[in-house]
Amino acid sequence: MPRFDHFMHRAMHDPEHGYYARRIVGIGRRGDFTTAPMLSAAPARAIAAWAARALCESGCRDLIEIGPGEGTLAAAVHRALPWHVRWRTRLHLVESSPVLAADQQRLLGRRARWHRDMPAALAACAGRAVIFSNELVDAFPVRRFQNTAEGWRELALVFDADHRVREVLLPPAPMPPSSSFQQPHPVGQWIEVHDSYREWLTAWLPAWHAGRLLTIDYGATAADLYHRRPRGTLRAYLCHQRLEGPAIYDIPGRQDLTADVNFTDLTEWSAPWCAASSLLPFREFIQAAADPSNPTDQALLNEHGAGTAYLVLDQSRSAP
Repeated sequence: MPRFDHFMHRAMHDPEHGYYARRIVGIGRRGDFTTAPMLSAAPARAIAAWAARALCESGCRDLIEIGPGEGTLAAAVHRALPWHVRWRTRLHLVESSPVLAADQQRLLGRRARWHRDMPAALAACAGRAVIFSNELVDAFPVRRFQNTAEGWRELALVFDADHRVREVLLPPAPMPPSSSFQQPHPVGQWIEVHDSYREWLTAWLPAWHAGRLLTIDYGATAADLYHRRPRGTLRAYLCHQRLEGPAIYDIPGRQDLTADVNFTDLTEWSAPWCAASSLLPFREFIQAAADPSNPTDQALLNEHGAGTAYLVLDQSRSAP
């Protein structure tokens, strides 16, 4: 009886049949979803401005993007760096998908170095680097829990002979560390915990010795994340259609699965190594880089849309 996160890991990351392992056509207008940097140049310009300051203030020469997708954001950020910063900055991409790494290499050529994981990238930088990611955390498998009269219980799945899925709740058991459990949720509330991201993050943070870390994703703090969301935030995307409930199990490996990010968790999980400099709505982060005459930029600044649906966490490496 697999836990939900085990199913999600297989559906997204199986080396043969997972969503990120096959020849991905899911990104962009003709795919399953589109990211903000594919719609506008403003996010890349804003990240480049942040990176230029971070590289100068930290004394680092290495810039790392984790999970760079097709490489379009990394290429745009690199182009937008001031020339006197760009010429001395070494660009690194961390990509576990061979399919996406090949796309990135075709786009960037010799402008970047590639690494399969963060330990390898940090080793190449002697542990000193400025690091950024865009919509990385939401790609990690989540554990799902429901608040019941007996306390929090975790979701698992049962598959019948025809591979149809039935959801079941496991008996009460020790829970992963998450600020969501500390909130006053009513009985019946569903939540998601990016515990696989916590394990991944805390495995490499000790090898990071200096620099800054920028995390951009959709989500909220623990106090706001599940407001008016009794079923939680888990959903699938297929051809830009949002799917919820049983539909998320229909074609595993062929549709994107995702859940909103708890930024309180990100801050608390990284606290032994990082100091939080700021947590900003996306609109505030990109405002100086946006074009007032560009309708797409204005849409990204909308306080009722992407402008606040995304948050930007800026952290620095704290003393060990």
